[in-house]
Amino acid sequence: MISTLFLVAASFAAAATPPPEQQIAAAVLAAPAERRAEATVLGYSPEGKLITLRKGSNDMVCLASDPNAKTFSAACYHKDLEPFMARGRELANQGMKGMERHKFRWKEVDEGKLKIPKEPRMLYVLTGSGYDAATGQVADSYLRWVVYVPYATAESTGLSTKSGPYPWLMYPGTAGAHIMLSPPKK
Repeated sequence: MISTLFLVAASFAAAATPPPEQQIAAAVLAAPAERRAEATVLGYSPEGKLITLRKGSNDMVCLASDPNAKTFSAACYHKDLEPFMARGRELANQGMKGMERHKFRWKEVDEGKLKIPKEPRMLYVLTGSGYDAATGQVADSYLRWVVYVPYATAESTGLSTKSGPYPWLMYPGTAGAHIMLSPPKK
């Protein structure tokens, strides 16, 4: 009985994880078109483990949408952000969420335990209600842009720290400071 349940569970998990080609096609949609073909793509094995689906040749890393999530979310970012992003995923897997996770990473950067580039680095995030592999389209898609500028402040950038329909600075003065560029939703 146990082995039958295990096989059913394993089959369900394998069926829930899209094939690598589909994960790659969906993940790179977050990146600018001219950066997609050479991007490294991280995605999920049938067992749900995060793996490298494709080794790229440019400076872009794309993260496929988690097959266990209820909605679609893919992100592409400069490879220099990968240690910071990987640490965030690791802490999330340990149950650390939200501001607690952010502050923990910022402290690690401050202490020299975690690297984040000093120069600006780009992150693209594409979200939606789902992905149609047949058409290659994200349903209800929304693309926002983030420019990481560690330790930037309103005074050093001239940006507002209040969200709005304009570029604004989130988490000013921290290792995780970034400029949010969020176009109005359609």
